[in-house]
Amino acid sequence: MYSDYDDLNFEERLQLTESEIRRRHQQRMFLRRNAQLLQQELELEAELLEENPELAQVIHSLNMQEIQSQQQGLFGVMQGDSNPKGQSVWNKFFPGLGGN
Repeated sequence: MYSDYDDLNFEERLQLTESEIRRRHQQRMFLRRNAQLLQQELELEAELLEENPELAQVIHSLNMQEIQSQQQGLFGVMQGDSNPKGQSVWNKFFPGLGGN
């Protein structure tokens, strides 16, 4: 079975292996840091919502509107509308956030 590494000598293969180990280690460290930041974000969000029930209600309401909007858009597509006209509810408040 032919491999891209067949033409390399032992030292060259060893260097590639070490390079791959470093790359994987850096990737794991990045993923670990990303997970820590996401956890901090979730904890901060939970704290904000706990301290501000009105904010929690507004967010819930906007999320429900977003779900309804997406369902209406999906229904339109199923009815043959190839160009759904709906805009993300969140995008109205935060332009450029993403979505439609």
